[in-house]
Order: sequence, then structure tokens, then C-alpha cells
Amino acid sequence: MSSPIVSIAYHSGFGHTAVLAEAVRSGAADAGAEVHLIKVDEITEEQWAALDASDAIVFGSPTYMGTASGAFHVFAEASSKRWAGQDWKDKLAAGFTNSGSMSGDKLHTLQFFQTLASQHGMNWVSLGLHPGWNTSTASENDLNRLGFFAGAAAQTNADAGPDGVHKADIATAEHLGRRVTETARVFVQGRAAAVA
Repeated sequence: MSSPIVSIAYHSGFGHTAVLAEAVRSGAADAGAEVHLIKVDEITEEQWAALDASDAIVFGSPTYMGTASGAFHVFAEASSKRWAGQDWKDKLAAGFTNSGSMSGDKLHTLQFFQTLASQHGMNWVSLGLHPGWNTSTASENDLNRLGFFAGAAAQTNADAGPDGVHKADIATAEHLGRRVTETARVFVQGRAAAVA
């Protein structure tokens, strides 16, 4: 059985979201996926083709002014060519984001990704973790320390560089990559069995 193909389509303004994209890549690769990292502000025709051939696409962007970055929105609008042909229908989708504030309206960014995926007829993969750091015995080092369900969310101080991305947020992004890959493997095997 071939490995699932997972592509990570992301934009990173200052490097923080790139750290998360690499963590998603690492988790997906550890789980056995063939992984493509695609910077949407530099996307090539070959990379569009890689997205078309993927079993799962993970969307990533910083949260700017309550939504995904402008560069990610340009990519989303350009994906309308794929929408017209339903090229991404029945693929898996997931998402991750980062902002300087604990909330920072990151949920809106994740919901934007969910809406984009739904318009393409994709199937959303949630984070699949209980919230961390929400009891007196919990820690900021818990997975899903910010308590998001829709995807992986990270908080990095606005005056910190990419090396300031919290280790728990990196681990949460790695978890997302593994979960997407494991889910994609089930889908790929199920599809193969259905046509056998």
C-alpha cells in the first residue's frame, strides 16, 4: 500500500508559521506520509499539481487582523480553478495558525480554512485533542495548551522571533501532522478496497 500524500500549503509572514509548517511536516513524515511543503506566496504550477495529487492538504497561515494573511487569501482565491473542476473533492483538509495573542481571533482563521475546504468538497480533520492547560494541575507545556478543537493554534509573543514559538505549540502541530496522515491512510486504504 502506498504512503498517503500530504501537502502543507502555508504562508508565513515572519517565520513563526513556517516553524509550525515544519512541525506538521515532521509529524506527517513520522507517520509515514510523503509530504510536500508549499509556500503559497511562491507557488509554482508543479506545486499546484502536487496539491491536486495529494490525499490531504493542510492549510496554514498567521492570523492577521482576525483572519488568514492576505497572501493566503490570494492563494485561496486562485484555488477557484480547482473548485470549478472539483479537483480537490473528497480530499482531507486540516489547518493551523499562529498569532501574538492567546486568542487573537485564531478561531476565525481556522473557520476560514474550514469554509475553504467545504467549498472544495473536502473532509475536515479536527485536532482530536482535549484542551490542555485548563486545570490547576495542568501546564502551559500541555498539548493543545490554547484549547482549540478545529485545528492547531499557536501563540508567539509579538516581539519574539521564530525561535520563540512555544514548544507545546510545535508538539501540537506535529500531532496534527500525524493525525492527518493516519486519517489519510484509512481513506486511501478504504478507497482502494471499495474499487477492488
